[in-house]
Amino acid sequence: MTTLRTPGPTIGVVGGGQLGRMLAEAAAPLGVEVVVLDPTPDCPAAPFARDQIVAGFDDEAGIRELAARADVLTFEIELADQDVMERVSEDTGTPVHPDPSTLETIHDKLVQKRELEAAGVPVPPFREVEDAADVRAAIDDYGAPVMCKARTGGYDGRGNVPVESKADAADALESVAGPAMVESFVDFEREVSVIAVKGEDDVATFPIGENVHEDEILRETVVPARSSDAVTERAHAVARDVLEVMDGRGVYGIELFETREGEILLNEIAPRPHNSGHWTIEGTQTSQFEQHARAVLGWPLGSTELRSPTVMANLLADVDAEQSAQLGDIDEILETPGAALHWYGKRQARPLRKMGHVTLSAAEESESVDELLERARELEDAVTFRP
Repeated sequence: MTTLRTPGPTIGVVGGGQLGRMLAEAAAPLGVEVVVLDPTPDCPAAPFARDQIVAGFDDEAGIRELAARADVLTFEIELADQDVMERVSEDTGTPVHPDPSTLETIHDKLVQKRELEAAGVPVPPFREVEDAADVRAAIDDYGAPVMCKARTGGYDGRGNVPVESKADAADALESVAGPAMVESFVDFEREVSVIAVKGEDDVATFPIGENVHEDEILRETVVPARSSDAVTERAHAVARDVLEVMDGRGVYGIELFETREGEILLNEIAPRPHNSGHWTIEGTQTSQFEQHARAVLGWPLGSTELRSPTVMANLLADVDAEQSAQLGDIDEILETPGAALHWYGKRQARPLRKMGHVTLSAAEESESVDELLERARELEDAVTFRP
């Protein structure tokens, strides 16, 4: 085994949002430097990164400069251009993890589902749709409602439109505005996720998290999920099967449905650290961000052992229009044992924009996750956004 030393190498990250910010925070104690590429000057990751290259996510000249300054490239946003990254990697010899081919698969939800289904990963029934007649045919086969999804570009629930009846088919397709697919609606017990890591020689999975959404946006993640041992075991098995399909090292956020019958179905995959894994910063021995740094560098993975039950609550801007970002009334979070505040450094607050998150870990062994979730919501509700 190669002897590792620190100060260590440099990771070049396409994207400098909150994920890049937390990745740079996690890499620093390892002696690993981070350089980010992002079109927004002084992006959220900039205060913690070694440097920022101001360029678009598909800017080939900028990505070549990033590759020249890094030992490995990765990305924290799916808007990274896989073709450019593959070409730059081939020309410069700087590896990209996860592999650009994985990014290409993820970019198109229909391609993603087809590849996973072919590999035996359980997915809801789905099909490509080109017009309203196709959507109505899907309703005939799957029953109403169905979920109409944009094949590309959607995130945080954007591009996902429930179709309650055949009469809504045309409007749903118009709302998606582009190539689309339809999935049968899953009558789920809960939405869960597994943060999984693909290293050089091994894989690791974090404890299963239960995700609470509202208006298709993640609000809270509860760990451990309120699922049975059998469901938890199945979720980890499916996550490991997903990793077999993905090429390249790194963290993968794997979103799943737990059906009312106790089955696990794949929802979507993010080939990067994921919002539903932010709880790992305080909740586990090694955070998802440190794991991603270790994985893309080919270093040994850390422990994913749970420290204590933990809840993560997103801090969404409760504003009516865009305004300067200001977070107020954080006293209760700071005064609460087991609570941790994470502010993302975004300059502008927009309605329901993710501005930060708070985690709350159990202060007593007897505290249930239901009690923990209730306290986390109280901390979240106390926060205000003022102009």
